[in-house]
Amino acid sequence: EVQLFESGGGSGQVGESLRLSCAASDRSSNCLAWFRQGAGKERDGVAAIYTGDSGTQYADAVNGRFTISRDKAANTIFLQMNSLTPDDSGTYYCAAGSGSCWSWSLLHRDTYNAWGRGTRVTVSS
Repeated sequence: EVQLFESGGGSGQVGESLRLSCAASDRSSNCLAWFRQGAGKERDGVAAIYTGDSGTQYADAVNGRFTISRDKAANTIFLQMNSLTPDDSGTYYCAAGSGSCWSWSLLHRDTYNAWGRGTRVTVSS
């Protein structure tokens, strides 16, 4: 099973930017994604990318502010987070799906079978 290693979490102020990275140990995944979990909340999909054509999908809450991208050679994905708000605080998890990655479920947890340990993001006002 692929292993995922996140980095880049930290603290920021409202309106600032942060960038997360996730390195995958192999190239077996059909889709990769970022999820986040706030205190007392569910783990929700934020952004996802297909490893084939690099098509992307975003949650409504981050669309236009966050960008997911991929460095094929380095087998790494990134999440550029701009215009941060306190609601963006939480633990961000990288996820990999090696099975079917249907567009209608690309931000659903059940699509993914491997998870990183998470990296914490705190946004203060």
